[in-house]
Formats: sequence, C-alpha cells, structure tokens
Amino acid sequence: MGIELLPPLLRANYEVHERKHACAILKQDFPAEWRDICEVLGGFRLLRSWLTEGGGSKSKVSKDIDSALYSRGWEEKQFRTEIVVDGMRSESPTHQIDCFKNRVALEIEWNNKDPFFDRDLNNFRLLFELRAVSVGVIVTRSDELQQVFAGLGRASSFGASTTHMSKLLPRIEGGGGGGCPVLVFGIRKELYVED
Repeated sequence: MGIELLPPLLRANYEVHERKHACAILKQDFPAEWRDICEVLGGFRLLRSWLTEGGGSKSKVSKDIDSALYSRGWEEKQFRTEIVVDGMRSESPTHQIDCFKNRVALEIEWNNKDPFFDRDLNNFRLLFELRAVSVGVIVTRSDELQQVFAGLGRASSFGASTTHMSKLLPRIEGGGGGGCPVLVFGIRKELYVED
C-alpha cells in the first residue's frame, strides 16, 4: 500500500509521488499528522487572485497552507545541531523547516528557484540520519499549472527554473533525500478557482 492510502480527493487534485513507503509510515506511525496533512491539502484551493497579484517575501499559497497547519499545532522549526570531534564543538545548524510536528517535516516550494529542492532534500536526509525527522513532505506545483499561468499572462513569473514537479522528481530519484521517506504533492489545475 502506498499512494492509494490517500483520500481519493487528494489523488484527484494533486500529482502525488512517494519514496520509501512515506504514506504507510505517516498513516500508521503519525496518524494525527497524516490527518492534518490530508485535511489541510483537501481544503486547499488555488485562487486566481493569488496568481495575478505581485509577489512578496512569501506567497499567498505558502501562507494559506502554513497558517492552516500552524493552527493545528505545527511550527516553523530550525534544529540546533553540532559536530563534536575530540571534544571540540562546531555548530552545524540546519535550514529552517516551514512546518514541523512530531518528527514530520513539511516544506512548501511554490515559486522559488529550483535549487531550494536540493536544500530541502538535504535537510530531510540529515535530520533523518540524526533521528529528528521520520518523514519529509514537499508541496509544490504540478507542471500542468503552466497552462493556467499562460492563460493569465503570468507564465514568465512562474518559469522553467522555478520550483515545480519535473524539477523535483529527478532529485528524489537521484537519492537527494538519502534514506528519508519522502511524500510530494504537486498542486494540479483541478484546484484552481476563479475568485
């Protein structure tokens, strides 16, 4: 069992991929976090106004998903890690995770430069090896949304070098997440709403 564990609504509205039994681990070992993810993503809609307005430091897509998870007890989290060699300590802080709860890390990569995927996957790998994270989740956009952006005259704002599914999958398949189980959701055009 894998992706078929997800509710049909999520499978219909998101492009979903998993590695190393991420769905089974989430559903069995982290049922509250699984429920949070399923309910938040199940209620998410991609509003036209979010795509036509200029950007800022954080997209409205990210803010919407983040705030829904934060209201359920998730938090932005940076781990303080250090390396000790012969008694000499060196700090080695991790990158901040967008949403974290009970060993589940979730990153939202809506419209960043695609190297952010490398950063996220490396963070998942490191924190998994340190036994601080059990599953990593990434929410990004499906390539098919490019048709929606083009129809709105916004294709250049969401270009080929920004975060989307075809930039993420080769990194995962190439072992970017190491041993960390990874579940990825690509927002599809079925979620687009004219508001």
